[in-house]
Amino acid sequence: MSITDFTLAIEDLTVSFDGFKAVDSLNLYVDKDELRVVIGPNGAGKTTVLDLICGKTKATQGSIMFKNKELTKLSEHEIVHQGVGRKFQTPSIYENLSVYENLEVSYPKGHGVFGSLAFKRTAEVDKRVREIADEIFLADFLDMEAALLSHGQKQWLEIGMLLIQEPELLMLDEPVAGMSVKEREQTAELLNKICKGRSVLVIEHDMDFVARIAHKVTVLHQGKILAEGDMETVQNDPKVIEVYLGH
Repeated sequence: MSITDFTLAIEDLTVSFDGFKAVDSLNLYVDKDELRVVIGPNGAGKTTVLDLICGKTKATQGSIMFKNKELTKLSEHEIVHQGVGRKFQTPSIYENLSVYENLEVSYPKGHGVFGSLAFKRTAEVDKRVREIADEIFLADFLDMEAALLSHGQKQWLEIGMLLIQEPELLMLDEPVAGMSVKEREQTAELLNKICKGRSVLVIEHDMDFVARIAHKVTVLHQGKILAEGDMETVQNDPKVIEVYLGH
């Protein structure tokens, strides 16, 4: 594959499960600083695409180039080290730690939860933790145990735990599911902010939310791209209306 300016270049990506092609010869290109939203009916292959990018699922064929580096040969751990961050639908935070500690243990010094007990809290780490907490609307909750946060705040905390690792590609699976209207608005604001300096790939069902954040929308259907473009183009596409928006 040739050298490309895209942060993420996916070509001919296919994965079959028992003969069923969950993702079928997919080509997807994401620019630097682009916020791309992937939509489509259930079973379209959206989450599978994220699983393939982060190495959780191995491709049957095709290429996933991240900053011109092939990811399909790397382990999940190696892919994270390349600068790819992934948030799943259910927040995975340390419920019994404070917001501050959750961010602190995520700080990329290779110390993990256990190392962090012997980890010296430096001014640099403290500053970064506070900056991120401010960005994710949790500056006033640093001492709160994560278990006590609202559902939306837990989602933000997990985004913060990824942001502190400075990923160049951030992938979020239905980030506003279960959030209040206010939290959705704040999340849109947050995502619009964090795509400056990195590429963000979001899977989402909430069309109002998609309209507020997407630079470009990709519609998947049966593992293939059905349509792609800005929100207006996609919304007015007869094929998209038929298979997705019409339901």
